[in-house]
Amino acid sequence: MSASTSAPVSVAVIGAGMAGRSHMHAYRTAQTVFGTDAPPVRLAAVADLNADFASSQAARYGFERYETSWQAIAEADDIDAVSIVVANHLHRPIAEALLAAGKHVLCEKPLAPSVEDAQAMVTASENAPGLVAATGFTFRRSPATSAIKEQVAAGSIGDVLHFNGQYWCDYAADPQGPISWRYEGELGSGALADIGSHILDLSEFICGPIVEVRGAELPILIKDRPVPLGAALGHAGGVAVSDERRAVTNDDVATFVVTYESGAVGTFSVSRVAVGFANALQFQLFGSRGAASFDWHRPSEFGFVDLVPAAATNGWRQVMVGPEHPYVAAAQSMPFAGVGVGGQDSFTYQARAFLDEIAGLDRLPRCATFADGLHNLAVEEAVVTAARTGAATKVG
Repeated sequence: MSASTSAPVSVAVIGAGMAGRSHMHAYRTAQTVFGTDAPPVRLAAVADLNADFASSQAARYGFERYETSWQAIAEADDIDAVSIVVANHLHRPIAEALLAAGKHVLCEKPLAPSVEDAQAMVTASENAPGLVAATGFTFRRSPATSAIKEQVAAGSIGDVLHFNGQYWCDYAADPQGPISWRYEGELGSGALADIGSHILDLSEFICGPIVEVRGAELPILIKDRPVPLGAALGHAGGVAVSDERRAVTNDDVATFVVTYESGAVGTFSVSRVAVGFANALQFQLFGSRGAASFDWHRPSEFGFVDLVPAAATNGWRQVMVGPEHPYVAAAQSMPFAGVGVGGQDSFTYQARAFLDEIAGLDRLPRCATFADGLHNLAVEEAVVTAARTGAATKVG
């Protein structure tokens, strides 16, 4: 397939907030990675209920126009593929409408607010053959985490025994931070769904499926928050607030233990009130003959230890991400160890994989599917059940 003779793939982003901007940037830069075999990308439209957000971000990232409703994107004849990057409770109706309109969909995680909604989205995707329906789990696209997955698959650390994962953020640590949709869902829709979904998916990406959850706790630590006086962006830091307060109804922290299909165990700690940790995902992976570790604060490296070197000099070593690892050689403009990668690179690689699948190219691992997003929610549902009952809960 030649880009010069292929029709462009016309893309739109619904949601001009924090993550939406990462999708816009990704579509703009996806054309610069993994060669020139793919069709060109046409940056068609950005949609957001807030016209100022939509217009400013469409201009910033070079999209042709902006809209103030998602329905305008669904009804547009000139759009082929769409990212959904809005509040979780809106994912299902938007995805169903886009798929019914014949458009490919990349939906941010968590896929939906409930397993039932996610199942309906999976059904909608199954009723739209030929369309790509993907869930956005960007940490799968990290060269370092992908390199660890390759080492596990090759048997370099032996049988996986224990995955210990943490995702700590502090965006909700201030009790005066304004209330938003992030804080008003059901138990499990807070820290667990917002950031726990990422570390859960990443653990299964490396270790295989989770089959049981136990020992779960989902406390609400900040009981209420002030109502904002204006439109808020992202996690709403800095927006003015009123004297009125509304109750927080979902979890600030999630801790739990899981069992994988292989028999390995996983331990998890997730928090949105971890002062001093703006965005701290990390994990340690232990096998029968070695171990690996990753820290998002140092995304261009991973830790590794095995039994190959002599005991006198063996120990943990720092492995710098380079052209021998996934994504780097064909994507980085300077494909050398130590140059570095970051979060926006992961969004770009995800967008490129989504566009490649639409174009029928087989160069990159496929994006997570709607079915993967449904499974992720089923694990979260099991965490909620285990927290409420105090009993071990199978993933249904």
